[in-house]
Amino acid sequence: MNFSVTILGSGSALPTAHRFPSSQLVSIHGGHYLVDCGEGAQMQLCRYGLPILKINNLFISHLHADHVLGIFGLISTMSMLGRKAPLHIYAPKGMQQMLDSHLRYFGEGLIYSIVVHELSCERKEVILENRQLTVAAFPLYHRVPTCGFLFCEKVPPRNIRKEAIEKYRLHFSAIVAIKNGGDLALPDGEVVPNAQLTYLPYSPRSYAYCADTVACREVAQEVQGVNMLYHEATFADDMRNFAVERGHATALQAAQLAKDANVQKLIIGHFSSRYKNVEVLVSEARRVFENTFPAEDGKVFLPESS
Repeated sequence: MNFSVTILGSGSALPTAHRFPSSQLVSIHGGHYLVDCGEGAQMQLCRYGLPILKINNLFISHLHADHVLGIFGLISTMSMLGRKAPLHIYAPKGMQQMLDSHLRYFGEGLIYSIVVHELSCERKEVILENRQLTVAAFPLYHRVPTCGFLFCEKVPPRNIRKEAIEKYRLHFSAIVAIKNGGDLALPDGEVVPNAQLTYLPYSPRSYAYCADTVACREVAQEVQGVNMLYHEATFADDMRNFAVERGHATALQAAQLAKDANVQKLIIGHFSSRYKNVEVLVSEARRVFENTFPAEDGKVFLPESS
């Protein structure tokens, strides 16, 4: 699985015996990206056998307790495990102050650096880029400054077809030129287009994370056409007015947003503790968007192929 999302926590502010607060591990081509870090996130990473020391980037949507309280234990554990590489934290304004306060009392012996990247939460911006992907932050609409995150694979290098190598008896230099996008000129003057000689090993995939937020047109525009969307669905639709007052969404609203945005798969989560069984939320969402799944702690989701 070179692109997966593992749910570490699927609950909202009030903890339950079966759902940890918000946290996910997005794994793409060997890179591991922690999205939100609710209380107990490191316990969930251990429980599901996930690589704590391979997490180099942590994305925090907003500074409410159920999305950040797990950071402090995780920082300490990384140090005790001998971490040397810097840890990059992308978060709204206030994260540095919060971190400094914690480290003033509990940072003794920390053997690696922590780099905080402040997010504006007012405009879309690419915040991380490497050879495999880009990560962008975009505004969400909650009671405090909040960001969503969009993970997009880059178009991979094309692979050359084995039958083309045999058919045209291609040597190394020709193979390199073709893999770099070149066509093949034959001795008789015929030109074989690159598209006939190569293929994409996979179509680039995308994943968007939206919690906490009201469901609105602006968010739908940011996640248009993604392969997989996580959108909060804290309440059922009979609590729509209360949800909007609190800066949250209902399952029905999340499903309508997914439909309007033409996404391929919807995961709903951030469930209120009042729902002992979230089937009522899932059923509500599936009436509008059939390809909806509930976030469950420990469950792994794969984006749909284009």
